[in-house]
Amino acid sequence: MTRSSLLAVSLLAFAAAGYAQEPFPSRAITMIVPFPPGGFVDLTGRPLAAAMEKIVKQPVTVSNRPGAVGAVGTAAAANAKPDGYTVLITASTISMVPEADKLFDRKPAYTTNQFAPIALIWTDPTYLVVRSESPWKSIKELVADARQRQGQVAFSSSGTYGAMHIPMEMFLQAEKLKMRHLPTTGGGPAITALLGGHVDMTVGGPTALSAHVKAGKLRGLAGWGGKRHALLPDVPTFMELGYKIEYYVWVGMFAPSATPDAMMKVLRGAARKAVEDSDFKGIMAKLSTPIYYLDAPEFRKFWDRDAERMARVIKAIGRVEVKK
Repeated sequence: MTRSSLLAVSLLAFAAAGYAQEPFPSRAITMIVPFPPGGFVDLTGRPLAAAMEKIVKQPVTVSNRPGAVGAVGTAAAANAKPDGYTVLITASTISMVPEADKLFDRKPAYTTNQFAPIALIWTDPTYLVVRSESPWKSIKELVADARQRQGQVAFSSSGTYGAMHIPMEMFLQAEKLKMRHLPTTGGGPAITALLGGHVDMTVGGPTALSAHVKAGKLRGLAGWGGKRHALLPDVPTFMELGYKIEYYVWVGMFAPSATPDAMMKVLRGAARKAVEDSDFKGIMAKLSTPIYYLDAPEFRKFWDRDAERMARVIKAIGRVEVKK
């Protein structure tokens, strides 16, 4: 090998070593939120990004990419360069969209194996509520009446195969009940439909529902959590009532699955410290959202169990053609 060749090889080796030792992160990280601004994922992502900036000493920029129940932004994150500079913060719908695609034999926008979990940030159970003037004061009374009127009682949700449709289907499948489903464009419109008398019940999170319950407009019948929620302490859980159903809305952070371990370690450490940040904790407290942090290994187990439940329910629902 000539002297010039040796010099070229040495320079390449030096450059490669320098690149390998480049500290991570050395530039801005993009945090994709696959939903519009103002939703619960966005309201979690923004203060979390601000807290992470303090830790990684680089900007963490939130990028809202809504569309198709989160599929647009989630697909963008799935196909991003796996270098640690793109992360996704999203909800439990990450598991629902691929299952719905399977039902309709559609090419999936993304698959869950394209992601590696970084951290679970929080979880919250959902609740079944009716108007305060409803004759049903318990789940038992609701079931007895609905069984006599199969397909006539109606409920609203945030959308077909969505985060509020799935828990209701768990209940209906457990009781072998049929109800009319009114899908809306979000959790707020679903509650509005109930308050306006367009449906008989709806499903929602405790933060969104508790004000209406305290105001005497709505009555909680049961929750899908493992224990009662502090905002709705008088409302029993389905498990208390003898049902083996449990469901949570949750928010977690992910990276493309091929992201190197060294970058994942930094991201996991930043997430762990960020949830302990006083500003972040204060904002979550104002939103009445309890932090429930799980590091990647524990989050993976949680996510796998949750995805399995979602898949069973969606398969049981079957194809639902949504009119446009």
